[in-house]
Amino acid sequence: MPKAFSSHHYWYSSILKSAKSVTQTSPDIDKPEPKLIYTYDNAFHGFSVVLSKNELEALKKSPGFLSAYADSVVTLDTTHSYKFLSLNTASGLWPASDYGKDVIIGVIDSGIWPESPSFKDDGMTEIPSRWKGICQAGQEFNSSLCNKKLIGAQYFNQGFRAAFPDDPIVMNSARDEGGHGTHVASIAAGNYVDGVSFFGYAPGTARGVAPRARLAVYKAVADGVDILSISLGAEEINLYENPLSIASFGARQKGVLVCFSAGNRGPSFRTIRTSIPWAIIVASGTVDRWFAGTLTLGNGKTITGWTTFPARATIRNLPIVYNETISPCNSPELLAQAPDQSIIICNLTMENTYFDFTMYYLPQSNVRAAIIISEDFSIQRSFSFPFPGVVISPTEARSVRLRSNNDAPIATIDFQQTILGTGPRAAPVLADFSSRGPGVSYEGILKPDIMAPGVLILAAYHPYTPRPTIGNNIFLSTDYTLLSGTSMACPHISGIAALLKAAHPDWSPAAIQSAMMTTANPLDNAGQPIREDGNFVATPLGIGSGQVDPNRALDPGLVYDASVQDLVNLVCSMNFTRNQTQTILRSSYNCSNPSADLNYPSFVTVFFRADQGRTLTRRFQRTVTNVGDGAATYRVKLEVPVNTTMRIRPETLVFRKKYEKQSYSLMIRYKADIEIQHRPGSVTWIEQNGNHTVRSPIMVSAGADFFG
Repeated sequence: MPKAFSSHHYWYSSILKSAKSVTQTSPDIDKPEPKLIYTYDNAFHGFSVVLSKNELEALKKSPGFLSAYADSVVTLDTTHSYKFLSLNTASGLWPASDYGKDVIIGVIDSGIWPESPSFKDDGMTEIPSRWKGICQAGQEFNSSLCNKKLIGAQYFNQGFRAAFPDDPIVMNSARDEGGHGTHVASIAAGNYVDGVSFFGYAPGTARGVAPRARLAVYKAVADGVDILSISLGAEEINLYENPLSIASFGARQKGVLVCFSAGNRGPSFRTIRTSIPWAIIVASGTVDRWFAGTLTLGNGKTITGWTTFPARATIRNLPIVYNETISPCNSPELLAQAPDQSIIICNLTMENTYFDFTMYYLPQSNVRAAIIISEDFSIQRSFSFPFPGVVISPTEARSVRLRSNNDAPIATIDFQQTILGTGPRAAPVLADFSSRGPGVSYEGILKPDIMAPGVLILAAYHPYTPRPTIGNNIFLSTDYTLLSGTSMACPHISGIAALLKAAHPDWSPAAIQSAMMTTANPLDNAGQPIREDGNFVATPLGIGSGQVDPNRALDPGLVYDASVQDLVNLVCSMNFTRNQTQTILRSSYNCSNPSADLNYPSFVTVFFRADQGRTLTRRFQRTVTNVGDGAATYRVKLEVPVNTTMRIRPETLVFRKKYEKQSYSLMIRYKADIEIQHRPGSVTWIEQNGNHTVRSPIMVSAGADFFG
């Protein structure tokens, strides 16, 4: 900034006036001066403005100009999940971190419903003095709604107003009109709330992952937050064009750890748009919880089906009807042929019938309930079940159909049941919607980084937004609802990061990220490799390092640390122009030592079509820091990808004291083969005579031009 100006705001205003004067003879002469909307002084220096194309061209000639990009739209990407993650009051990360006490989590989302019981400040101590944020009043949102739990709230909608001046803003405040932001915030750091359920399902005490952490909604780096949780996704654009990428780099410069949801565009490969190397990208998996309806046949046989029908319907000893002609249940005309007051068997494996259509048509019939045969796993991530019934598999259906052919077959269905544990299905399973790598905006770092619970997570919600329905015209509301998405997985990681920050206040963002990644579990609760929907083994392109394990992350043994300068060196290696590079880095760093080999807790090597048939070699250098209690020795174990050779030197790392660093090199040699596009492996350092294992996933993967 030139010394003649007292602030960046006045400098930018002067530049814009100059741009207007240059265009006085252009077609823009009758248009108003460019309108400065926001000035950015913390994560990066810049501003947002409404201006014409001619004014933009004039602006590009101003001293200090680096880059300009059009504004874009971002997309929005619990009572049990903490138990599934083994968080408990007796030992481990919760008591060690004092439940995240005084760590501040910033949530950038759709706002918050401040009256939710999850945001009461019962049991919270005084607000940390380092907090510099505000509670901004607005429409239906008084500043008094903030408290010792919800310590800040702010909204930024002037960009929308400028871009769409004729469109009304429904809620001109930080109040959440949709429920998404409320849900996300309560997962990360909601307070304790007893007696919560989703219409009888998933009953228990709701609490966030870090129940004693503070929440700040919308505002970020300048306020003093420690963790940023962002369940949003940008368009498919370059890192230097993506405001989330640029701002998150600035946050890392300030020591703030940033978490993003991976996105909900799976299961295809290369669907992670926000593949930011300096942020944690989070995939979504299931939990070991099954919402059940018990189907009891007339002979006493019981089948545990899936349902979330939101009421205690009376379905007892009713006749079962199976008619192959009407079993698709895909039209009112077909269902009109079913006997009144019966339980109809609907076979969704026939005629490509969709569950949602069946649920729409059934309330128009005179049947009392339905037994739905389906192999569609997506049904088990939806809260919508507007008609009494249960979903069972084709295998389970055989005994029901056999029974329905007997004389006077009957059945009973009991609802609102919740089953925990390994049955009927192992967990976690990688959600089919969870976006997969390689990353779109950058392929040199393996993404996603880690997986967390994100399927049917119960958390706080907007109480007046209709959620489940009964039939087609009864809309129910609830203070707590079930949602699925990587948006739900991301705040789990944000909350765990807050716990680790509280337990280890001297750890850097990179160390916290490393601790979570190297202790993550690639196995499910049955001891088998985590699978995808459809029963295929998941790869690091879907689950990253695996399912987060908070208690192991508290004591990881070794961490892969990385400084801001290391991230600068990475950006400098990306073959961007000088202005593109400085858009991310700002002017205070230089590119004298570019390096694409970031000290990261995972490995990826990418090949392209031009490499096909060639033998390629990739070398990595890594440095690990001993954060164990004292001296330690680690030996390496390699899981080598197929048709690949690996060499690591040395094979043993000896640490004489805590915080000592040791380095190793890894060589991966492989043939670029289109028939084997994605090959997983791993490097694991195992402590001798100790309890630590430090695992890093490896991925040999086809690059962008295989997907174009």
